[in-house]
Parts: sequence; structure tokens; C-alpha cells
Amino acid sequence: MSTILVVDDEKQILRALRRALIARGYEVVAAADGEDALLEAEASVPDLVVLDLNLPGMDGLEVCRRLRSWTQVPILVLSVREDERGKVQALDLGADDYLTKPFGVEELLARVRALLRRSRSDEGEPPRFEANGVLIDLAARRVVRDGADVHLTRTEWTLLLAMAEHPGKLLTHRWLLERVWGAGYQEDVEVLRVFVSQLRKKIEPNPSRPSLILTDPGVGYRWALPPATEETRGAS
Repeated sequence: MSTILVVDDEKQILRALRRALIARGYEVVAAADGEDALLEAEASVPDLVVLDLNLPGMDGLEVCRRLRSWTQVPILVLSVREDERGKVQALDLGADDYLTKPFGVEELLARVRALLRRSRSDEGEPPRFEANGVLIDLAARRVVRDGADVHLTRTEWTLLLAMAEHPGKLLTHRWLLERVWGAGYQEDVEVLRVFVSQLRKKIEPNPSRPSLILTDPGVGYRWALPPATEETRGAS
């Protein structure tokens, strides 16, 4: 049974999320402010944290920052629609995904399942992806499309690696630029767009309708293909 820490100062939302998660078989720990959230995280060692950004006293960004100083637990942040900057800041601080209020419970549950799956898969060897004529083997540093090896430049490979090592996670422009190009490129989003476009042309089955590298406008990119299992390898 996975333990989920839910942090929100709105009692109605806290009750609704607790009820929905318990009904799906999760153990739920709740906190109404940042200080309690950190204490509960240390005491219960949750498998995932659902964290509202707009908290009294210590806000969600500071909670996220402090959590990341000692744990890699998946963090799903909640924010109001107008707080675009806060969402990006949280993702840059290490949050794994976000939902905008108001949201549907089923959407939240789907995000929770995806984050828990990815957290478990992170413990193994580098993932291998195989679907629609595309094979990407991170351990072998090999990309094959329609039976032919694809040549990637060093920068293209580093960008692919940065995204594919975090399947399903929304990666901000700033995070990708720092990871691939270094600290001096945090604001150079146009460079990132150009290389994403090049990479799509080389690995996407249909670059004009990307299915592997998805865009979250104004925020970043998400690697959408889940790692291959023995079943999917045999079916491809």
C-alpha cells in the first residue's frame, strides 16, 4: 500500500482528496500547512506528496525546496490557474508534475498512478523504449527508427537522455537548458526549441504530430512514451 501525503489548507479539498485516495486503496496522511507537511513527511516517509502551493505561513515552494534537500519523493503540486509563475518555480525546484485548480478527481488519480509507476521504475536500469517502429535504448546509447540506426549529435543525445530518463514528468525550459547546456543558458528558450524540433524530426514517427516529446506551452516538455516491458517488446 502506497502512502500519500496531502497538503492543503482548504478543509473541503483535503477531505475530498483523502476520501478519494483511501477509496482507491492508498494510505493517506494529511497536513494543512507547510510546517506540519515537513513534520509528516519525516515521520511517515510517504511514497508521494500532493502539495498545494498557496499555503499559510511557509508556502508550497519553500516546502518543495526543503523536501528536495533530503528526499526524492515524487511531488505533485496544486495551484490556481493564474499562478503560472508559481507552477514553473515549483517544477524548477524539483516538483514532478502539477494540476491546476479546479481539477477532476479522476485526473488527479491518473497523475498519482503515473508518478508512482515512474518512481518505481527509476530504481532499475536505464529504461528502454519501443513503439511504432522506434527503439530507444538508453543503456546501449542507441536509437533505431524503422530498422535503421539514427545518428544523434552529442547535444541531441544529451537532450534525449534528459527527457527520456524522466518519462511522464513535465520538465521546464529552465531545467532542460541547465541540464543540457549549462547555467548560462537558463533563459535561452529558442535554442531549446530548435533542438527539440531537430530531435523530433529524427525520432518521431510523425514529427508534425509529435507523440514522444509533448509540449506544455509556456512551461516545458514531457517525454510521453513509457518504458518498454517484456510484453511490449514482444508485441513490437
